Amino acid sequence: MHPDDQIDQKLTPQRSASRSAEGASSERMIGRHRAAAPARRGIRALLAATPIRVALATGVTCCLGASAVALAATRETDEGPLPQVAEAVADRALAAEDGAASRSLERSPSPTPASPSPSASPTATPSATPKPKKSPTKPAKPAKPKPVAGLSQAQMDNAKVIVDVGVDMKIPRQGLVVAVATAMQESTLLNYASGVLPESQNYPHQAIGWDHDSVGLFQQRPSSGWGTVPDLMRPAYAARAFYEALIEVPGWQEMSLTMAAQAVQISAFPYAYAQHEERAGTIVAALV
Repeated sequence: MHPDDQIDQKLTPQRSASRSAEGASSERMIGRHRAAAPARRGIRALLAATPIRVALATGVTCCLGASAVALAATRETDEGPLPQVAEAVADRALAAEDGAASRSLERSPSPTPASPSPSASPTATPSATPKPKKSPTKPAKPAKPKPVAGLSQAQMDNAKVIVDVGVDMKIPRQGLVVAVATAMQESTLLNYASGVLPESQNYPHQAIGWDHDSVGLFQQRPSSGWGTVPDLMRPAYAARAFYEALIEVPGWQEMSLTMAAQAVQISAFPYAYAQHEERAGTIVAALV
């Protein structure tokens, strides 16, 4: 036998032993793994069951809390409220009193919101109400002259018409006095209608005479060409007719009042005009 064979024989049992040892160790490892597998599966099962256990634990805790609250209520009923609870109840009572006071009927008035002005509003429309128009001012009526020289108001008003017409015609002052004195003699400064001319009574008049068809302040006759009845019944027209006839008399300004009046009127009583000269002058002075 070769020495090497001995060595091989010596070594062969050891290799087999080591192989058997390795096999045993591997079997042990496999066993360990097999034993560990059920353990891992148990952990996984435990982890899967954890939410259920947490929920159960929470429910148990709530039940225990409710029991504690009920027990505390029972203790408050039996033994009186705890100091913390009594303090909280007192605070709520004070808060309730404050709330009741703020809801009292005696409140400060709430500010009224200011309504937007029409000009500030974009949709505001101007007022459709028209502004009242001012009525035209009527000219004031001239004041009536105060009667003088024993005249009535109606007589003074007629004298004023005679003087105003003469002033408008630029008749000298002496001619105004002649005209007023003539009217005082003919009609006592009243506007006469005629009983002979019923038509004359259809116009404003202050008296009625019967001296033929003589009418108006100067007793002028329509039949003599002085004018129509309606014209002669107007004092202003009658005065103008007298002045137009007077200024046609040559040198009338150098004549006496009687002569000047008679030259126009051709009266049956030519000297009757002179008696009214002084009063006529007073009337003209009051009106001019």
